[in-house]
Amino acid sequence: MAKLKLDLHPIYNDSRAIDRELERVIDEAVAKKIRLVEIIPGKGSGQLKKKVLRFLQKPDIKNAFHRIEKDSKNFGRLFVHFRF
Repeated sequence: MAKLKLDLHPIYNDSRAIDRELERVIDEAVAKKIRLVEIIPGKGSGQLKKKVLRFLQKPDIKNAFHRIEKDSKNFGRLFVHFRF
């Protein structure tokens, strides 16, 4: 199964770059009909993960994917599932 991976560590302190990358990876998944996107906000204080979850709840973004799965073994990782 093909999947996309987005590691936010390199841009964790650039809010606009984070939004741009999240939008890019969601758009790419939809365009290429990729069923799984792995987003790595990292562990840290949890602020970046909250930002990612807020981004994914935006109505135009939320309509693009099927569900969000929080990795039970790794707090610093999210999976976004798509249904095509």
